[in-house]
Amino acid sequence: GKHRIVIPCLGHFKEEYEKVSKLYMNNKIRTTRYTLLNFLPRNLFEQFHRVANLYFLFLAVLNWVPLVEAFQKEITMLPLIGVLTIIAVKDGLEDYSRYKMDKQINNLVTKVYSR
Repeated sequence: GKHRIVIPCLGHFKEEYEKVSKLYMNNKIRTTRYTLLNFLPRNLFEQFHRVANLYFLFLAVLNWVPLVEAFQKEITMLPLIGVLTIIAVKDGLEDYSRYKMDKQINNLVTKVYSR
């Protein structure tokens, strides 16, 4: 059958652990949605899946057409930018709290049963 070798990451086994651990996937928990590189594009992508945000974007774009212009161009963009910013800050804070919780769980000391 299948078997598994467990090598402790302590003491004189450290070198052997580092060699063997590169061959296997780690078992770290990751519940965050974003990284620093993909936060802005992914957050905007998720926010524009909401119909209300698409509607306000449509109004802002439509106001840039000279024949349809009802207000100043910048004023129609303010509500959309405000809502997008508030939601992005909220999502960022939630994701950061998930990151801290993941880090805390991944650094817990565990017991290994040995026959």
